[in-house]
Amino acid sequence: MSGIFRSAVLFGVFALLLHGAQAQSPLAPVPAPLLSAQKVFLANGGADVVSTAAFRKAAEVNEPYNSMYNALQGWGHWQLVSSPDAADLVLVVRFGAPVAIYSKGMPLSYAPQEELTILDGKTHIPLWALAQPVQGAFRKTTWEKNYNDGIASLISELKALTAAPAPATP
Repeated sequence: MSGIFRSAVLFGVFALLLHGAQAQSPLAPVPAPLLSAQKVFLANGGADVVSTAAFRKAAEVNEPYNSMYNALQGWGHWQLVSSPDAADLVLVVRFGAPVAIYSKGMPLSYAPQEELTILDGKTHIPLWALAQPVQGAFRKTTWEKNYNDGIASLISELKALTAAPAPATP
């Protein structure tokens, strides 16, 4: 059995098991601080080595932080504060590009992704983590579009996560 076929079969079995488990158990609640927060602090979690080099080359070293800050400000759901001490939540944005495919010990392709970890503002315990893949590109304009789509998708996930829960039906 080839490695690709074996992986596809295992993924299919895992998906079926996961679907069965979801059908039998109720959804777990979203942590309360995510629903009640009013003030957030955005922290720059940086980027991995590959991504840092790419952002430096583009003269945009703090790009993940700047884009997320502007997106959060545009959303307007939370007040952005300048100190973690004043925040209900601390959001840590990070960009990574883990190797997706190796050949003969050398990386052949990467899987760029925008990551957002949400911490409780008082205890700094992680409450939630989100990751959004960003499609690679050869042209700068295509990369910028894909990157912005990734940021927009993260904001959409945040909106869905922090939406008031629907009332339970009897």
